Amino acid sequence: MLLNKNTHKLHKLTMALAAFASFFLLVGCERESERQAMSAPIPEVAIVTIQAERVALSNELPGRTSPCRVADVRPQVNGIIQKRLFTEGADVKAGDVLYQIDSALFRAELDNSMAALARSEAGMPAIRARAERFRELLAGKAVSRQDYDDAAAAQKQSQADIQYWKARVETARINLGYTFVKAPISGRIGKSNVTEGALVTAQQPLALATIQQLNPMYVDVPQSTTEMLCLNERLEKGWIKTDGEDIRKVKLLLKDGAEYPLEGTLRFRDVTVDPATESVNLRMVFPNPNFILLPGMYVRVRVQEGIVEQAILAPQQGVTRDPKGNPVALIVDEAGKVQQRVLTIDRAIGDRWLVASGLNVGERLIVEGMMNVRPGGAVKIIPLKCPAAELN
Repeated sequence: MLLNKNTHKLHKLTMALAAFASFFLLVGCERESERQAMSAPIPEVAIVTIQAERVALSNELPGRTSPCRVADVRPQVNGIIQKRLFTEGADVKAGDVLYQIDSALFRAELDNSMAALARSEAGMPAIRARAERFRELLAGKAVSRQDYDDAAAAQKQSQADIQYWKARVETARINLGYTFVKAPISGRIGKSNVTEGALVTAQQPLALATIQQLNPMYVDVPQSTTEMLCLNERLEKGWIKTDGEDIRKVKLLLKDGAEYPLEGTLRFRDVTVDPATESVNLRMVFPNPNFILLPGMYVRVRVQEGIVEQAILAPQQGVTRDPKGNPVALIVDEAGKVQQRVLTIDRAIGDRWLVASGLNVGERLIVEGMMNVRPGGAVKIIPLKCPAAELN
């Protein structure tokens, strides 16, 4: 029994000594941590002071080129192609003869109609004189009323025959002219779909050739209704302002990324929404004197949206994302402490973000050393390693 009591006292003494040792060890660690914290250097950061700028906003939209005028060349009379009078791929002018259709039948029809007209006109004087004579004799009752009526009817019929054959002559002359298939517009003609000896018919579905006017050139660009409504809302709120006629000026980027040297003009915005794409069509007009643009080319158009007079641009290196994906930035307040801001970003302009909200003019945005600081901590401001970044 005495041994058990001594063993119990020894165990209590051991536990007490262990507790004191742990306490002194913990106190020592806390003091060491405080000493290290007091001796740790203040994080150094580089900042950019936010300034307001005047920025012209633009948007790049995909589009396709199309000729300003297109005409399919089709025959207006039936016949056999005798000649092709143009070079495929060449420029033609309106009125140039492109094809020659066999005109023998149409020339014979014209000659026949002219002969019939001459016959009708030759008999007209005698018929007119007879009717006049019967009218005078009718007054003296030398002829019957029926004889006079027959003579007057013959005169009117002769006059009608003359008008009929005049119309037939004009029709035959027009059809004869249609044997010379002419260019309806000026432009560049493509390949010929028929050769000499081919039989063609009036208004046939297959075009003999197609002419496209390539200068100027249209560019059709779809714009989503969401973008259109957003732009209208910004204009109404005054965040974006238009800059007169310059808002209608557009630039063109070719498929290889090169900028087209000539400036275009926004012609109109369609008023009908395409239900398949939920977009409206914008049509631009570009001069094309050197025929760089060809129909069907894929291009990108830079459309001017408006001017932001007091735009806030933040360097992209000073903006990060939180776990939810929201853009955030760190600034240094007047007390030298770090503050976190949640931003609303409109778009990227070069290597900077256009900030719609979250930053104010004059605030100091941290662009270097962000990994070493936390919100609420003190920092030391140092010059930028790359001063040019502040200017961009």
